[in-house]
Amino acid sequence: MGKDFLFALWAGGGAVPPALSVARALIERGHRVRVLADASLLEEVAAIGAEPVGWTTAPQGDPSDPDKDVIRDFEARTPLGEFARLRDRIVCGPAADYARDTLAELRAHPADVLVTEYVLLGALTAGEAAGVPVVSLATTVYPLPTPEGPPFGLGLSPATGPLGRLRDRILTGMTVKPWAKGLPALNAARTASGLPPTDSVIEAFDRVDRCLVLSPRTLDHPERRFPAHVRHVGPRIDDPAWAGKREPELPPGDAPLVLVSLSSSFMNQQRQLERIAEALGTLPVRALLTTGPAVDPATVHAPDNVLVAAAAPHNAVLRRAAVTITHAGHGTAVKSLAAGVPLVCIPQGRDQGEVASHVARVGAGVTVGKKASPAAIARAVERVLNGPSYRSAAQRVAAEIAAETATDHAVAEIESLAERAPAGSGRAPGPDAASGPTRT
Repeated sequence: MGKDFLFALWAGGGAVPPALSVARALIERGHRVRVLADASLLEEVAAIGAEPVGWTTAPQGDPSDPDKDVIRDFEARTPLGEFARLRDRIVCGPAADYARDTLAELRAHPADVLVTEYVLLGALTAGEAAGVPVVSLATTVYPLPTPEGPPFGLGLSPATGPLGRLRDRILTGMTVKPWAKGLPALNAARTASGLPPTDSVIEAFDRVDRCLVLSPRTLDHPERRFPAHVRHVGPRIDDPAWAGKREPELPPGDAPLVLVSLSSSFMNQQRQLERIAEALGTLPVRALLTTGPAVDPATVHAPDNVLVAAAAPHNAVLRRAAVTITHAGHGTAVKSLAAGVPLVCIPQGRDQGEVASHVARVGAGVTVGKKASPAAIARAVERVLNGPSYRSAAQRVAAEIAAETATDHAVAEIESLAERAPAGSGRAPGPDAASGPTRT
């Protein structure tokens, strides 16, 4: 008998397709799925067969349009400024609004499990208040502090020796400290939902029955130990609905094919796209440059060997590609790795520097700065094209992703929670010794 699931999503760019992939898989298995989401996502939600429900009081945005972007992190001058906008405009600031809308939906239409992207602490609060099992989805490498491993966001390699571990403890404390400014708003949401306050924002992220990491385990630091409720369930590599399904047009010829893709949301990436196109014009390659919904392809000037398009199904292109040039958004990075294609990463912000560092750690790509010249970009592309070790590493990761995703572990984990705690029966028991260790 099918179960009822409520998903809570926000217009978070690359975080949306993986979450909708999980929702679609549940629908295909006969379950009923409702999705609370921004108005800009409702058409995409309906396209997978889920029932779309718009937020009532929570923020509504469209990251492909700078005038409608809630966070507007492209205006921040520093990484700390970027972080503060996410904290104050999505994670903590409007937590009471997200909690109110989610709790109202759960009361009107009881669900067996609430599934939400991990940054929506307001939605997680509502699930806790309603007493239903809660699953958070991390759509990047695991982003929260752990006893082993460097802090997220700095792109650091694993520490070695006592000094390295001391470095990680100090830097982790520094990266966690800015969350404190969001605690009053989060606790106001918890109080309004009938819950006691929490001591820290970081602790609130762990108040879930499962955190499913939609990322290859091999891409994370191998020595890290994770909390018992965390499961690495492998990436979702479905193309977004707006990319279309038609076989993409490719530049003619038999020269190595380069796929270029920066963010699907607005990050002031116009100039970077043009520098990449200029770089590729100096190389014996052909390239497909997809701008995504945030940039008009007609505004990107490109040489004859670079075809510019708004969108294309990347999975189809990657079957023929020799290298991907990307901002190192998690979605594009793992799709490329799943296809055995090495990367040239040009991080623009957010979690992209972290993802790029993990790609480099496994030997599947190189990183250049977002202000790199066309000549520097061209050298990086040549290095990856002419260095067989990069493709070998990408193919090794591809084999590991294939093994990891042969079974849909995300769906299995969510269904397991639904079976253990039917709607109305209260909260599912948290992980215990019987549930076994975190999958590695």
